[in-house]
Amino acid sequence: MSARPVGRPAVREAPADRPPSVDLVDETYIAAAPGVVARAVAAPAAWAGWWPGLVLAVTADRGPEGLRWSVAGRLVGSMEIWLEAVGAGTVLHWFLRAEPAGPLRPRATARLAEREVRRWKRHAFALKDRLEGAERVT
Repeated sequence: MSARPVGRPAVREAPADRPPSVDLVDETYIAAAPGVVARAVAAPAAWAGWWPGLVLAVTADRGPEGLRWSVAGRLVGSMEIWLEAVGAGTVLHWFLRAEPAGPLRPRATARLAEREVRRWKRHAFALKDRLEGAERVT
């Protein structure tokens, strides 16, 4: 039996022959420099509000290019925010690849995934509003 590092959630991978049950991707353009967006998403205090019920452990801090986490709690897997400089702003790419912590029927898993997307999009738009401030394009 191998030991895993203390403080790191275990990551349960989906079988190699199929994608994870929850495999989500989102993109949001923010009219702010990647460094500004990186500082905002690197604030651990925000994570509990953005992803309640998830325990995150940073697996890669990519600075102005974003973060990767292992995820435990009600979902188990990995998550990433990749920041891409585009024009005068940043495209915030969000990826969540995980399995429910307990067994769920396919419909319940689909509802869970839909809730995760809606929750994240609310937070992404709030971050966009905060970072763009008066520069917001209407």
